[in-house]
Amino acid sequence: MTIRLIVGLGNPGPEYEQTRHNAGFWLVDQLPASLQRDKNFNALVGKTRIANQEVWLLEPQTFMNRSGQSVGAICRFYKITPDQVLVVHDELDIMPGIAKLKLGGSSGGHNGLKDITAALGTQDYWRLRIGIGHPRSLNLTQGVADFVLHRPRKEEQGPIDDAIANSLAVLPLLVEGKFPEAMMQLHTTK
Repeated sequence: MTIRLIVGLGNPGPEYEQTRHNAGFWLVDQLPASLQRDKNFNALVGKTRIANQEVWLLEPQTFMNRSGQSVGAICRFYKITPDQVLVVHDELDIMPGIAKLKLGGSSGGHNGLKDITAALGTQDYWRLRIGIGHPRSLNLTQGVADFVLHRPRKEEQGPIDDAIANSLAVLPLLVEGKFPEAMMQLHTTK
């Protein structure tokens, strides 16, 4: 089992570009590839080589809660199984600076994950969760929806960028199917 598709989650459009909810886009944008709009998948799509393997990259251009349309379409077309998919997304339950990897599990209230689970017919796909913190854990009074749709404060952006860099460093292990090694490295990174 290896990763054949990396999906970055976010919302399309310049007004959302710098918001916390676009952490998945931020990671995919740092990979060496040119993403092109593909109307068949309603997404930006590209290919790159990681660990000497060809990997598809996808940034759905639907809004977050309809991400499954793009993910389901590309998986059906290229015969990519759910366990070969890595979805990169923002995670409220993890503090900025931390990234966690897991296979399956609930959506945790994340509407993008809910829609992908519905489209794939299973929860058994990989998730790379980029911590953005929760407004309460960061001592903010914002509601969650407002929080994720705003840009991180300066003291949060640096740690989020670090978590993305640490995540990029383990992608070769994931593409090679070395999931325990990738988790060990990512989860012990300080």
